Amino acid sequence: MNTMTPWHLTGWEFAALAFAALLVGFSKTAVSGANTISLAVFAAVLPARASTGVLLPVLIAGDVLAVLTYRRHAHWPTLWRLFPAVAAGVVAGTVFLMWADDAVVRTSIGAILLFMAGVTLWRRRREDGGTADEPDAVTTRTGRMKARSYGVLGGFTTMVANAGGPVMSLYLLSAGFRKLGFLGTSAFFFLIVNVAKVPFSAGLGLIDGRSLLLDAALVVFVVPGALFGKWAVNRINQRLFEQLVIAATIVGGVQLVLR
Repeated sequence: MNTMTPWHLTGWEFAALAFAALLVGFSKTAVSGANTISLAVFAAVLPARASTGVLLPVLIAGDVLAVLTYRRHAHWPTLWRLFPAVAAGVVAGTVFLMWADDAVVRTSIGAILLFMAGVTLWRRRREDGGTADEPDAVTTRTGRMKARSYGVLGGFTTMVANAGGPVMSLYLLSAGFRKLGFLGTSAFFFLIVNVAKVPFSAGLGLIDGRSLLLDAALVVFVVPGALFGKWAVNRINQRLFEQLVIAATIVGGVQLVLR
């Protein structure tokens, strides 16, 4: 894979990637889904396909920090319900990457994100949107079907472009999670899923020694982003938190469609 190393980048290019890595840390501990902006930055600076391999270890570093921060708030029944569908989505995404070019991948994922954001906004207009730290929406038959649908889409989008964050954010909001339950559940979800993706990405040639060298230089910037996110999340009320998550999803979807 023709992945750039740190010394092949200009100062401005490395600064852009460093900012994107900082934003990954912030998104993992504050506003999940905001890292779609990081995805766009990585794809703008690096070759589009290669960028997904470089970004994955950076995301895993953010996941580890998020798990350390919110591990007590994870809702495991939701996670166990999602994993089988996500596994199917990851396999589908791997097959898709074998033949789809960058333009098809970006447009498809962007369209999915915008559609799902629209559905979420429509649903929230119709419902009062009562939320709780221990959601029961996932225990109903409709909830199980929703988990499977979002799980497949989440696995597919996270495999092909590391863009599963907005999909799962919309699912967790629709299932009735409040901030801490949301962040704890998503932290474990993405740590497990992203680590599981590493063999697939390496097999596709998206991760190699040079990409890991660049990751080593970028992971340093994830830590301050995560610390800032931990500080900021306690100052964001629930309604603003949900609005920011949905807004980040829409921005990410538009970027993918137009890029």
